[in-house]
Amino acid sequence: MNKNRKALSILMRARMRPPSPTTNRINQMQFSPIDGVRNGKVSTSQEASATLHTDFVRVQQSMHAAISMNKTEILDVALDDFSEGYYGLPNENRRALLLALAREYDLNRKQVRDLMKQYLGLELPSSDKPLENAHEGEGSFSAFYRIERNLRESLKPMYEVLFERLNTHPGGLRFLSIMRANILSFLAEENTAVLRALDSYLKEKLITWLSPANLQLHHITWDDSASLLEKIVAHEAVHPISNLLDLKRRLGMGRRCFGYLHPAIPGEPLIFIEVALMKHVAQTIQEVLWDDPPIPECEATCALFYSISSTQPGLSGINLGKFLIKRVIDVVRRDMPTISTFATLSPIPGYMQWLLSKLAPTEISDSTFSENLLTPEEESALLEATETFHGKNGMEVLRNLLSSSEKWINSEKLASVLRIPLMRLCARYLLQEKKRGKALDSVGNFHLQNGAMVGRINWMADLSEKGIKQSAGIMVNYIYEVEHIEENAQLYFGDGEIGASDEVRSYLEVGSYFSNVKRITKKKSKIRRLVKASTSPLILWPASV
Repeated sequence: MNKNRKALSILMRARMRPPSPTTNRINQMQFSPIDGVRNGKVSTSQEASATLHTDFVRVQQSMHAAISMNKTEILDVALDDFSEGYYGLPNENRRALLLALAREYDLNRKQVRDLMKQYLGLELPSSDKPLENAHEGEGSFSAFYRIERNLRESLKPMYEVLFERLNTHPGGLRFLSIMRANILSFLAEENTAVLRALDSYLKEKLITWLSPANLQLHHITWDDSASLLEKIVAHEAVHPISNLLDLKRRLGMGRRCFGYLHPAIPGEPLIFIEVALMKHVAQTIQEVLWDDPPIPECEATCALFYSISSTQPGLSGINLGKFLIKRVIDVVRRDMPTISTFATLSPIPGYMQWLLSKLAPTEISDSTFSENLLTPEEESALLEATETFHGKNGMEVLRNLLSSSEKWINSEKLASVLRIPLMRLCARYLLQEKKRGKALDSVGNFHLQNGAMVGRINWMADLSEKGIKQSAGIMVNYIYEVEHIEENAQLYFGDGEIGASDEVRSYLEVGSYFSNVKRITKKKSKIRRLVKASTSPLILWPASV
């Protein structure tokens, strides 16, 4: 165990100290060698270019051999040569190789067209004529069956052979994940149709190979290997692990960490989730990460998912998290019957970006419409509290404040004034702002399609620099009601319906009411009564937030 801790300490120090580009390339095969430097010798640019071209041709030849050969002994060598050679290529050559793979080993469209013509030329047996026997019926459709079988085969691109062979080759699944990460990176630079088709086909293959039946749920503890724990530190994407004490706390009493492992990638979780066992649904990440000591586990009634991270960029878009969350819920329910509530404390990564785009002047914003996001009451309170700030109106003052968090985050007066509009607009962002019928927020879309509902939004929940920049420090609790998970998921997928608590919806009701105040000029007395009634903490400022 002491050796394990020592090794982990070394790995942690390596993680905290950013490696130099040279060291990074030498120690990790997935990075390309330094241009112009080979075997410790410095070469001229012409020699380097010639060497790179030779390497590219050799890798391309090994790729062809890996696709076309069938003899097992030779095939294994070809697959090894291809994967090792690919790791050694610089990015520009990797891109050229992937383009060659996508174009030269695509499906044979001429063959597909010919088969389609044959298929369309067949005459369907008349349904009016009764068949005299079963053999006659089989004979009438035999040509259809044959062409359909040939069509299925012809619609498979030749590069499927490479993917299939790599998947069964030692280290092949990891290699395919790295290859897809490269494809996604190249697509981000230039959305090429042929690379998009290659990515789509590889993604479908990975979804099949990484089905839950092929994955192992592992409870990650302090006693796991140093290399596995280092992966947790390196890939924690939501709340970075600061030191060994932080890591030990997240794996200790009152906490759980689960990961999905695949036999082909031993000792490295593909995805992992961190869980806090608590008495109530936490409202701030500070109480999850820093409150000490945690409550006795026997007193816990809530399992709070506060971080979920993937270790493989090449598995982007493959929803392993959905299966992981459901599996963890089952395990916790089985092992801890006192746990009855399953919830998240989630970031809202797109909120400030969306809000600042709405606050941008019309000539700068992509939108051709201008919209006053503030109610008259909110604008009046904001202008009164910010007399020293420049701005023609409340929208401009709000934009100036949010553009620099230092202006308001440490001011109790400004934070108090901003709380109501920011929480209301956050509720609107989570429940109403959509893209292609689904929630605009990426984290929200993930949990909603998994069957969760929006339970509560929390003010000043993440005071880290990242939290303030992403969402003005606001976080959201998504609730997984076990008996309604499937129903919620179906409603979301079918109609884009977002389930939410009355508390969250109350923010929208307040906004809707105030936005219509000017239109109801003939009912001033009724408006006064409504305004007076709506100042209760439950509506304007939910007591539980």
